[in-house]
Amino acid sequence: MLLKDDNLTIRHATEDDALLLCQWWNDGNVMAHAGFPKGLGTTPEAVAESLAKDGDGTGRRLILEANSVPVGEMSYRSIANGIAEIGIKICDFMQQEKGFGTRFLRLLIAHLFSELGFDTIVLDTNVKNTRAQHVYEKLGFRRVQVRLDAWKDQLGELQSVIEYELTRESCLWTHTSRRGNSK
Repeated sequence: MLLKDDNLTIRHATEDDALLLCQWWNDGNVMAHAGFPKGLGTTPEAVAESLAKDGDGTGRRLILEANSVPVGEMSYRSIANGIAEIGIKICDFMQQEKGFGTRFLRLLIAHLFSELGFDTIVLDTNVKNTRAQHVYEKLGFRRVQVRLDAWKDQLGELQSVIEYELTRESCLWTHTSRRGNSK
């Protein structure tokens, strides 16, 4: 996969990205919103092994670049027939709050609907992550449910989650970009 929007690129993560992903995943500041305020404690070898299994047809880890420099990561995976689950992190704090997340999500969502044939995209976020909620809702995701005290983070603190869903038909901004469909 190679998706571009001006200065932004989404590409498949490769084993060459293992060290960078390991640095991000082991950084508690980057991973705190995902429930890992102490980081994952993984190794470049373990990340490379995980990336080697990508491409099995069920999902993919992706690298986000701004001006050809890695700034974050995304992922998608098929969780049921026609349903993809996605995730995104802008890991370089200096690149946050520039609108990149919205643009990266638009690129991936359009690709998942038009090129990979998914009908529904789901994701979740911590109830405390109001910035992400704003972006998801601006893109048309609707709240499906709030799960209070759904899990404990590394510090043993209960965390609550908002689950979101976006369907191909409800995503009006992709209708004109779908091949063979001019809705």
